[in-house]
Amino acid sequence: MDSVEDILGQAGAAIDAAADTRALDEARVVFLGKKGALTGLLRSLGDLDPAERPQAGALINDAKQQVQSWIDARARQLSAEQLTESLSEETVDVTLPGRRQDQGGLHPVTQVLQRIEDIFVGAGYEVVEGPEIEDDYHNFEALNLPPHHPARAMHDTFYVDDGKVLRTHTSPVQVRVMESGQPPIRVICPGRVYRRDSDITHTPMFHQVEGLVVDEGISFADLKGTVIDFVQRFFEKDLAVRFRASYFPFTEPSAEVDVECVQCRGEGCRTCSQTGWIEVMGCGMVHPNVLSMSGIDPERYSGFAFGFGADRLSMLFYRVDDLRLFFENDVRFLAQFN
Repeated sequence: MDSVEDILGQAGAAIDAAADTRALDEARVVFLGKKGALTGLLRSLGDLDPAERPQAGALINDAKQQVQSWIDARARQLSAEQLTESLSEETVDVTLPGRRQDQGGLHPVTQVLQRIEDIFVGAGYEVVEGPEIEDDYHNFEALNLPPHHPARAMHDTFYVDDGKVLRTHTSPVQVRVMESGQPPIRVICPGRVYRRDSDITHTPMFHQVEGLVVDEGISFADLKGTVIDFVQRFFEKDLAVRFRASYFPFTEPSAEVDVECVQCRGEGCRTCSQTGWIEVMGCGMVHPNVLSMSGIDPERYSGFAFGFGADRLSMLFYRVDDLRLFFENDVRFLAQFN
């Protein structure tokens, strides 16, 4: 009885003094382990008189249960203290502003394409699209491009197989529109096109927008008015526009269109190579052969067509000096256009 009381006193003091779970487990081993004090008393029962063993055994077992209950209580207390300490150290200041997510935006070329479409849709044009893998007929032959034309050469065109190419312009969409319907026609054809070219102003894949108007009595004056109105609406400036005679197999007469430099307003700068002018598109009256091959009577109808690179207009509109920046996917660059 004296031994049990002594052990209980020692166990109570050790358990109360345990500052963490590790110290508490060490106390458990000292008093309840295989070589612990109370376990040693149980093993010594054989030395007692047989009549005394039951009472002594019950006393020792009661003591073990008492020690175990103290250990469990201390463990709960330590756990609560640890939780309180963690909560005090890891408190969240709900008055602090939250972490903001970066908001994405449309690609600058996409924004320019939408701007172009809005201008023409507002003028009564329809937006149409077509396949990017085109057959030779719609990409070349139906546009009055003879078999020996340089545009058919392997160094300029991506050939998929003998009869298919990655379209080099969106003009085939105009042909398909003329084949599927009769005038009046007023459409623009935006989309991706492909050519073997790559430098600071050219990429193998780029975006082009072509327009087509076919009706009775269409003249070059209608073409000039349309082009000038578009340029000034797009740049939101009263820019001078000039037309230079040129040649395209699918238009006659044909012209290149230059606009007054949007950077220096004609005074001469690096952007316009000190000329004061920037070339922005090609245009012309639709060739009678193109109308005939598409099933439209050139004696009754006439039309004009124009085409320009949306990527080039994006460079001018946003004052970007290297076309490749639009396709390198540098978030620092693209974030400026959100």
